[in-house]
Amino acid sequence: MGGPTPKVIEAPDTSACWELLERIGASPRFRRAPRLREFLDYVAGRSLRDGCGQIHEHEIGVEVFGRPNHYDTSVDNIVRANATELRKRLEAYFEEEGRPETLVIDIPRGSYVPVFSNRPVSVEPEEPLEAAMAPFEAPGVPQEERSAPIPRRHTFIWVAAIVVLACVCVALWMQNRAMKRLLYPWKSEPAVAALWTQFVDGNRTTDVVVADQSFLLIQSIDNHSFSLDDYLSRDYINSPGGERLKPDMQTVLSLLASKTMGSMGEIRVAQRILSLDSQGKNVHLYNAREYMSPLLSRDNVILIGSSFSNPWQALFEGRLNFIEEPSSDRMSPITNRAPKPGEQSIYATDSDPLGYCIVAYLPNPNHIGKVLLIGGTSAEATEAGGDFLLSEDQLSDFQKRLHVTTLPYFEVLLKTSQARDTPFATTIAAYRTYPNLY
Repeated sequence: MGGPTPKVIEAPDTSACWELLERIGASPRFRRAPRLREFLDYVAGRSLRDGCGQIHEHEIGVEVFGRPNHYDTSVDNIVRANATELRKRLEAYFEEEGRPETLVIDIPRGSYVPVFSNRPVSVEPEEPLEAAMAPFEAPGVPQEERSAPIPRRHTFIWVAAIVVLACVCVALWMQNRAMKRLLYPWKSEPAVAALWTQFVDGNRTTDVVVADQSFLLIQSIDNHSFSLDDYLSRDYINSPGGERLKPDMQTVLSLLASKTMGSMGEIRVAQRILSLDSQGKNVHLYNAREYMSPLLSRDNVILIGSSFSNPWQALFEGRLNFIEEPSSDRMSPITNRAPKPGEQSIYATDSDPLGYCIVAYLPNPNHIGKVLLIGGTSAEATEAGGDFLLSEDQLSDFQKRLHVTTLPYFEVLLKTSQARDTPFATTIAAYRTYPNLY
């Protein structure tokens, strides 16, 4: 009659949208970027759950990035910068591991409201059976004679089988490469891969030891530093404050000592490191309180947090040039034990936006494993140290500065500017290399 009925494109189902968000959040590129995942979950929730047709930049800055209600978006562009990165990662997801998705998400420029839409499906026109069979029919031959063997037919079948087999092998090889890129995307980054392959691959276990923030609080309140021996013997738990503090304050300190507490910045660093080993075979997480000395001499070790919150760092201070010194306030200075020309002997954290992080790559005590130390004057500075070790740009720039193709053992003092929970710019204040330790 009047031609084919046009196909009606239905709006995506809300439950399907939430399921898509879960798959995106679980993908490697978003597991390694928890703040971007929070960004996406927040705007998606405002759209799907609250039905918002408009989401303001200021709202996202406050709710997702912890900015104060009075912050100025014209000065602080953290939302716009992260929105650009979020769009790039969404686009990359749908081009790679999300290629089979039938539903897509887009955040149009100039808006923060995500748009869910069905991905168009291209359907190839079906070839008529007669046309498909035509190449196999000899023209001019009666129907009853067409069942007779065609010359060299067996040769054609063998060639076709070989071609099909070759295509299958190529497809499997490409699929294997795609799976490796999906499971280990960091291996395509040369500088990052050269460092982290030593901790993720191989037969040696890597222990990621996060700081004990309750230990840091006890020392700060008590205004007393405890040694690693005190920490291991738990003497600081049994009698924090001694007779110098009132009984009610001693009770508070005892309660703190019984808790296992962590810092979000340091936990984010640990999560990013754990995500490098996507199958969970070689990398394991510990709190400083539950870690044990025998593991330190047997495994690769990554210590996260300063020596005041992660006392295991004290075992390596004798081998370091840059040391965080104890201070009566929270602004702990960094001592440069042997300053070189142009370097400072003391790096003081005398203002809130300023922080320092000591990053060291060393052999473990018996030289059979590797050690990474990531300890900052604040949680944000420690997170900046993790960013340095996991950034292809920063690691390759450091490599170029050293004029080497493979990083030797090294120690770097990073200077960071920061806001609450977020490190901003990071620069190298000073460094040392130890090629003779190999």
